[in-house]
Amino acid sequence: MVKTRKVMIVAGEASGDTHAAKLIRAMRDAEPDTEFQFFGGAGPKMRSEGVDAIVKSDGLSIVGLAEIAFALPVFLKAFNNLKRAAIERKPDVVILVDFPDFNLKLAKTLKRKGFRVVYYISPQLWAWRKYRVRSVKKYVDLMLTILPFEQDWYARHGVENVAYVGSPLAREVQVDKPKDEFCRDHDLDSSKPIISLLPGSRHKEIVRILPVMLAAASAISKQNDDVQFLIAMGSNRNIADVKRVIGDAASQGLQLPGTLKVLDAETYDALNASDTAAVTSGTATLEAGIVGTPMVVVYKTSALNYKLFEPMIDVPHYGLINLIAGKRVARELIQGEFTSQSLSDELLRLLKPETNAAVRADLKIAADKLGHGGASKRAAEAILNLIDS
Repeated sequence: MVKTRKVMIVAGEASGDTHAAKLIRAMRDAEPDTEFQFFGGAGPKMRSEGVDAIVKSDGLSIVGLAEIAFALPVFLKAFNNLKRAAIERKPDVVILVDFPDFNLKLAKTLKRKGFRVVYYISPQLWAWRKYRVRSVKKYVDLMLTILPFEQDWYARHGVENVAYVGSPLAREVQVDKPKDEFCRDHDLDSSKPIISLLPGSRHKEIVRILPVMLAAASAISKQNDDVQFLIAMGSNRNIADVKRVIGDAASQGLQLPGTLKVLDAETYDALNASDTAAVTSGTATLEAGIVGTPMVVVYKTSALNYKLFEPMIDVPHYGLINLIAGKRVARELIQGEFTSQSLSDELLRLLKPETNAAVRADLKIAADKLGHGGASKRAAEAILNLIDS
């Protein structure tokens, strides 16, 4: 008789969709004779793995309190649909992937309904809004963390049902093309400097951060017209936003570098070919660190969001790669410090050979702390053990 497992899984952002899809494959690999029935909140990669999308999560990724307020009806509808599906289908386990503002509330509701709840990829409670650790303690049966310091942090706050599985990025950030081949494919001169710009994946990030990046690129080109620029996007989902920002900058008289190219789905190869990069704070700083590209960590949100959130932040670094390293390997330009002048100055500093080599050595040490692969496999095994316990 074929064993059947019903699994509800919910992710809300592009990175969560990616990690959830890998976790689904790992669960199937761990039990190839089991019939898995996955359903929940699914992005395109999860749907391609056969998840029955009660909610298509593509449109749920937004930033900031003001944006959440406008989208509240959408979130409420998604929340209620997922709650109803859980009650009707009675999954063996509910797996919530990142996306804490939504998923912690869902954890509370579904745990109270008697479901076992696993949280994969911990919310960054160690950075801000630490009071939410109470919700994890009460409503999460198993927290799976991907950063090496998180398990100890939870233990210090009285949460023991935590397992560190390693970063799913540790061996999954793969460079497909050597620099020379990548440069040939994109008509770049491999002997001249290359700078990648990573403006984030969300609409609000792109419209706030990319204009400053473009102004910095323009300033650098005026000092050194050999420098080549890439705008590296994880997918083509927000390419229209990028092109709109570029068009607006040009129409306002900004002299853009003649070598500026927009790429999608080639981020790791672009970073590998680059001498340095400007990277929006988030998972991308870990990816750039694993590739080994010296970077500037940048971020800018609305004045209202920053005023509300900044007092809640209680970590020495914004950039994940700096938190892993335990020191400021990459300079951080956040909010008011993030200007075209400060960014261009730091990118030019990182182009200096001695500085570049020293930063690359520090990044390698930090990246080694993330483990050596197998995170999805370990997470899958932990979840299946919980179901059987």
